Amino acid sequence: MKYRPLGQSGLEASVVAFGAWAVGGWFWGGADEQDSLKAIRRALDVGITLIDTAPAYGLGHSEEIVGKAIQGRRDEVILATKCGLVWHTDRGSTACWTGRLTLGNPPTARATTLQSSRIRHSPRGY
Repeated sequence: MKYRPLGQSGLEASVVAFGAWAVGGWFWGGADEQDSLKAIRRALDVGITLIDTAPAYGLGHSEEIVGKAIQGRRDEVILATKCGLVWHTDRGSTACWTGRLTLGNPPTARATTLQSSRIRHSPRGY
């Protein structure tokens, strides 16, 4: 696997990332949890260190699966995520296939996203 610096963070990320949208099962017609866990763990085994996920992927389900898969290996992973998509509030009016989605005030939305993230409940706490 090849790695490159991630900006000026001092972190090295794999040039290949694991995209966890489909793991959320939401848009893709469902995903088997055990297959998803195996795929993420195999990606780590072959040197992938960058996992792309977001609260919107399966309305949080992707983050739950990623959190389970990296348990005990959190220090090997760089998580790329997004903020600002909120589906658990009545504020806003943008409808989605499976729930209400709103684009909130960016600082408020970021804080809400970080507070509700399932990944932060990993054993290392981040």
